[in-house]
Amino acid sequence: MATDSARNEVQQDVSFESTEKPHAFNPQTQGEYFEGVLSRRVMAFLIDVVIIFSLTIVAYVVLLVAGIFTLGLAWLLLGLAFPAIALAYSAITLSAPQSATIGMRATDLQMRTWYGSRMYALLGAFHAVLFYVSVTILTPFVLLIAPFNARKRCLHDFLAGVVVINSEERAELNRRV
Repeated sequence: MATDSARNEVQQDVSFESTEKPHAFNPQTQGEYFEGVLSRRVMAFLIDVVIIFSLTIVAYVVLLVAGIFTLGLAWLLLGLAFPAIALAYSAITLSAPQSATIGMRATDLQMRTWYGSRMYALLGAFHAVLFYVSVTILTPFVLLIAPFNARKRCLHDFLAGVVVINSEERAELNRRV
């Protein structure tokens, strides 16, 4: 009996907020956050691809040399190098205070959750997985959604619950123009 009443008290103390958060960035009233995002996002992607491939080549060289000393055991990791580096790169760079990959930083972009908070590592890795899976299945069609929605979100952005916006500096610059 005592355990039942204690369990009921614990269950009453545990509550989850069911209030829905509003979208943080409104394209109608805050258009400066979405101006030119798509074209700069493509440039950011190209920069990030170069960085990821460069890191992967370095990892391949290290694994090939390590394979000589481990009698070929390190060579078993060659297939995991690219996915591991791509996920780690996305998770580490997106969870940084800038909430952006190196390519996104170079093009004044940030990735935020749909309600405006900064990215965290698990969400960054999840977004990368969704990107690679959706691009593998739908190839260029993931990009066709972005021009037709006000927040310029791609398919994997919708699924991950994120939005890519201009950095605060770029948005301020857009406000002045």
